Amino acid sequence: MPATQTDTAVTLSADSNQAAGIAEFAVDFLSGRIGEPDEVVRRRTEIFHTDATLCGLSALALGTNAPNVLRAEALDYPVRAGQPGATVFGSQEKVAPEKAIVANSSAVREWDSNGTNFGFNPKLGHTAGEFGHNDFYPVCIAAAQVAGLDGKAALRGMILLDEIRGRLSEVFSLKTYKIDHVVHGAIASAATYGAMLGAAPDQIESAIGMVVAHYIPWRAIRAGKQLSDSKGASAAISTEVAVLSMQRAMRGFRGPRDIFRNPEAIFRFFEPTTQGAQRWTEQAPSPFSLVLSHSGDDFAVMGMHFKLGLYEHQSAGALQGLIDLITQNPHLLADAGGEKIRDIKIVAYEPAFGIIGNPAKRDPKTRQSADHSMVYIVSTMLKKAIDRASRNEPVGPDSDSAWKQLMLAPADFNKNAIFDSTTRGLMEKIRFEHGGKEYDDRYPDGIPTSIVITDDSGAEHGSGLVMYPSGHARNTTANLVSILQHKFQLLGSLAATDATQLIERYDNVGAKSASEISQLNDFRLTIGPSIDD
Repeated sequence: MPATQTDTAVTLSADSNQAAGIAEFAVDFLSGRIGEPDEVVRRRTEIFHTDATLCGLSALALGTNAPNVLRAEALDYPVRAGQPGATVFGSQEKVAPEKAIVANSSAVREWDSNGTNFGFNPKLGHTAGEFGHNDFYPVCIAAAQVAGLDGKAALRGMILLDEIRGRLSEVFSLKTYKIDHVVHGAIASAATYGAMLGAAPDQIESAIGMVVAHYIPWRAIRAGKQLSDSKGASAAISTEVAVLSMQRAMRGFRGPRDIFRNPEAIFRFFEPTTQGAQRWTEQAPSPFSLVLSHSGDDFAVMGMHFKLGLYEHQSAGALQGLIDLITQNPHLLADAGGEKIRDIKIVAYEPAFGIIGNPAKRDPKTRQSADHSMVYIVSTMLKKAIDRASRNEPVGPDSDSAWKQLMLAPADFNKNAIFDSTTRGLMEKIRFEHGGKEYDDRYPDGIPTSIVITDDSGAEHGSGLVMYPSGHARNTTANLVSILQHKFQLLGSLAATDATQLIERYDNVGAKSASEISQLNDFRLTIGPSIDD
């Protein structure tokens, strides 16, 4: 391997063929030739998998459009009798694996409520700050089903996929060039799927080259006043083509090699590493080195964040500030119409201000736009608190309790909720401001946000600067397991009558046998009317 290896990590230098290096790392890691992640890494990955899956199952059960369209499409692609295949959520029928993956990944991502990374690794100076989400675990389950592997192998694949995806997010900011963040996940998906199915390193490199050369999605899918199905399905669609690329490479198709140093691929094109005429020499380095952990506890997944309900993660600091203020000042909730509150000022950083503070987001008309609107998200949680107070149900007494009591659920983003008059009234009271350099410099280390509520007497109540809200990887105060258990029950109850049984089906995936992995999705899933109708 053209790399530097230590007891815990492999470094792929900028002047090496990093696509080949990723391929060799994936094969070596999944074969067990290198690497032994600590138990804390395995368990955290399992929890992220459970979280993602319950998001997906509840999205399907509530009839959301894209996941159900793609699930129905997948079921139209059964494999021939005796041929290996994968399953979609709530079915035992084996279908083409890329179709199972696009369906399940779309479901997982639909609520925008699963894990998040911000591409921030100050220990290595890798702070590109690219977003990313734990949308890709269906790749590993499908690969295990196709190859007849057990849960231990599937879990190792999940750790690998998050490691490649997460480390790429630390060294190259796709959003800077208006390219969608799912590219990093697609590269990781191709490498992981191929390695789990026994592909050779040169085949994996070829598939990575195809992904980057043929399938680059722009952030156009996230632009506009009201967002479409493409926003939530972006990771799924990119992963589908990544798996197709891997399948083609295993059949002998040869894609572009050494893609990270290719002068006309996205990496060197947007961040040239040579000047003038020399820019186009293929011998020039890529824009970054890449460090991939194989052992210990310093894996990318350990820096990823949990969402404690349905909300754009850029709003988590504001939600934490709101929870702190209303638990400390219950008089703010004393009027059922919100009249005890005169004004709310939220100050945050870029890119939060640009993404969820866009003026168009002040009047969301769809769920996909409402969950990317700071004023809607904060007003909806505040309304839930006011409603509790009107029923003589206090909020709190502490932050953990309040997160459970006020957790934003799918019903908080249906049409009735989006156009609720009290919520709309609260939205009009919010001023959302950019905090400038003071705030921008603190991101993506944290989610720097402050909120000040002025009550009806003119008194101001401020949260101070919130950096690490509950769910953030660097938060040390929240009882994360307890809050997540509440979230799992909340979402699981939407998909099954026995939420606990459903949670147990998908949790502790690393301990499951090959037979249990094969039958993982084989349960009755009732799909009801669409929450968006």
